[in-house]
Amino acid sequence: MKTAHYPGLDRPPPPAGARVLRVGVLVLAMAGLLAACGGGKDVTRRPPPPSQRAWPQVQPADPVAANSVLMRALGLVGTPYRYGGNTPESGFDCSGLVTYVFRDVLDLRLPRTSRELAAVQGPRIAPERLAAGDLVFFGSSGNVSHVGIYVGEGRFVHAPSTGGTVRLDHLDGSYWRDHYSGAKRVLNGSLSHIVTPVRRN
Repeated sequence: MKTAHYPGLDRPPPPAGARVLRVGVLVLAMAGLLAACGGGKDVTRRPPPPSQRAWPQVQPADPVAANSVLMRALGLVGTPYRYGGNTPESGFDCSGLVTYVFRDVLDLRLPRTSRELAAVQGPRIAPERLAAGDLVFFGSSGNVSHVGIYVGEGRFVHAPSTGGTVRLDHLDGSYWRDHYSGAKRVLNGSLSHIVTPVRRN
């Protein structure tokens, strides 16, 4: 009865050597097909990510003030981005975040836009000399369009763009490294001629 449904079962099985030979031929044929699948196309490989620099720890001129700025800025991570925003309730744009943090923590009023902050006279800080609380600027073709607060170890807090939130990023990230335009130090008084204490009632 089984032979009617499965023709060939009534024949004796092939010798063991023939079965091994068939399996070997089948394996070679499959290997050839797989090799052919990968051939003929150039494989595009992504370049390796930029190497991360060693970021020396530079002591801020005023460690207590720097720590206060960092704690407040880091506490705002996750706040929604909003163009023109300058409070936790309304959200932040990049310069709104910077001016809010320095005003809220240190009673300092800084210029409102990233361009105005970058235009302030003061020493430019080389990347390897950045200290916590320094302002880091980004742009292209000589125009500054973004600012953040350096927190140490090559990282900075900022409000990046519409649809995003305040977050931490690394200066060695491909976009930020390519668009880095400089830094200014606020906490050693180099901006004191444009920093105005805020009077609180």
